[in-house]
Amino acid sequence: MIIGALEAGGTKMVCALGREDGSIIDQISIPTTTPEETIPKIIEYFKDKGIEALGIGAFGPVGVDPASENYGYILETPKLAWRNKDLLGSLKKGLKVPMAIDTDVNGSCLGEVTYGCAKGLNSVIYITIGTGVGVGVWVNGGLLHGMLHPEGGHILLNRHPEDTKGGVCPSHPNCFEGFASGPSIEARWGKKAVDLKEQSEVWELESFYIAQALADYIMILSPQKIILGGGVMHQEQLFPLIRRKVKELVNGYICSKELDDIDNYIVPASLNDDQGIMGAIRLGLNALEQEKS
Repeated sequence: MIIGALEAGGTKMVCALGREDGSIIDQISIPTTTPEETIPKIIEYFKDKGIEALGIGAFGPVGVDPASENYGYILETPKLAWRNKDLLGSLKKGLKVPMAIDTDVNGSCLGEVTYGCAKGLNSVIYITIGTGVGVGVWVNGGLLHGMLHPEGGHILLNRHPEDTKGGVCPSHPNCFEGFASGPSIEARWGKKAVDLKEQSEVWELESFYIAQALADYIMILSPQKIILGGGVMHQEQLFPLIRRKVKELVNGYICSKELDDIDNYIVPASLNDDQGIMGAIRLGLNALEQEKS
């Protein structure tokens, strides 16, 4: 069985073919330009590959409620050419196979729950910290949506007293994404994160913001595991700093075996940056199973 997987990002569209076990057998990348240019290229890739279903993890906001009129639409995105575009509907017209769509970060969370380090758990948070900050939530054995879907990158945080630059988010001056994303690091320090590895003050400040957010998620969602992915989290020196600060912020209020074993509680992504594609494979399988039921 071949399942199509699409990780629809604001910069590139990763199209892949996979199997039920999550293995990826082919993969290409298409630049994200306009819908009129990009969507036909996606259809062209998949149309002769014999896929039985397609799963999509998309940048957003995106309509994720199958009962809603805007299911599968890219909604009020800053990428104006994609605003209110029916991504799912366009692909269904071109490919005519069962499909399902969710946020890209929910897709990554699903990939880790299905094939990765969170397999078998019923409460997991996946956070990507890169160009933006996104949060995917698996709770009570399913992906969390609600009135739309989580926008956990925009929770409000306290500003560090030594942070003279502040946040870069145009909507929220004190949000997680504004303080801790890759662009905020570059705006604050004048260099990209990858070029700042040896500057400890950068990572002390970054870990301050990430730990604050994690402490909030722990108190609200009580996850069994927290997974941190994205480009910024390739700076592995962050993990011990974050873990220590989280324990300080929780301050003994929650006693659990997970927090006692914090090195295995707050962890890096485990699927070699393929968690988004692997989650999209699972979304495609879900769509196929639903159609057959």
